[in-house]
Amino acid sequence: MDYKNAGVDIEAGYRSVELMKKHVQQTMRPEVLTNLGGFSGAFSMEKFKDMEKPTLVSGTDGVGTKLKLAFLLDKHNTIGIDCVAMCVNDIACAGGEPLFFLDYIACGKNFPEKIAEIVSGVAEGCLQSDAALIGGETAEMPGFYPEDEYDLAGFAVGVVDQKDIITGAELKADDVLIGMASSGVHSNGFSLVRKIFSMDKETLTTYYDELGKTLGEALLAPTKIYVKALRCIKEAGVRIKACSHITGGGFYENVPRMLPEGKHAVIEKDSYEVPAIFKMMAREGQVEEKMMYNTYNMGIGMVLGVDPADVDKTMEAIRAAGEIPYVIGKVEDGEKGVTLC
Repeated sequence: MDYKNAGVDIEAGYRSVELMKKHVQQTMRPEVLTNLGGFSGAFSMEKFKDMEKPTLVSGTDGVGTKLKLAFLLDKHNTIGIDCVAMCVNDIACAGGEPLFFLDYIACGKNFPEKIAEIVSGVAEGCLQSDAALIGGETAEMPGFYPEDEYDLAGFAVGVVDQKDIITGAELKADDVLIGMASSGVHSNGFSLVRKIFSMDKETLTTYYDELGKTLGEALLAPTKIYVKALRCIKEAGVRIKACSHITGGGFYENVPRMLPEGKHAVIEKDSYEVPAIFKMMAREGQVEEKMMYNTYNMGIGMVLGVDPADVDKTMEAIRAAGEIPYVIGKVEDGEKGVTLC
């Protein structure tokens, strides 16, 4: 009896590392001081000594049951983007600049090519956010996961000068709310998605004119990463007063998180076109409108609060970063919360 007979293939682990190296190498930054394969990753803070009060910010998250669709479609090269996005968007929400990322993959059986495919998506997410992929772990856990399934989670660290942390404390009445378009469902609410649609390959590979793609393609579209757009806004000289990443809990849970006490957000639902995938989900699942806005991003992945005088510069900066902005509402005095009208 040996470890391989028990279900853990050490040689497959070595091969996975070799296959993923080319993807990881693309994400390197000058501050990275270690190579892949060590016991830890080292990252120099020398570059940030000029900040008045350099402050570390962190985020950790997973992809959730969206992974089930990746299993069904045997498509694993974009799910890593979702994992990175869920972490770095939260860091960017606080005004932080992502520095490095670590991933954790737990699987029933280590198929080196599949692991490398997953990591290629993680590396792409890191490239989109300028974060270095400095380490990770692949755990082969036979008997815990089915052979063809895995879980994926990640952890990111960023930095921000303390004076530039986005807290929402500066929001005042008549400040403007700007939304940045999402790419679709992103990585939240897939337990409901899997109840709305039949989770079989035939359903997921069916093309729908209203979507302009197959259902599976629409649902697996990777989460938008807003790091560069937020950086462009800052470089344009705009002070973002508040920021909310629209994740699980949709508008009703996430928008109030960006508000100070005594301020209320009013969002106009007709200020932008809700993407077809959400309309289809509401129709096919008979999901009431409030529940949709309480579960999904409904086409807006990030909400910003800015001074009215900064709206044009903000919109221009977002477009320059390749994202689509909408003026979606405003801030009023009142009980902390959000009204969708």
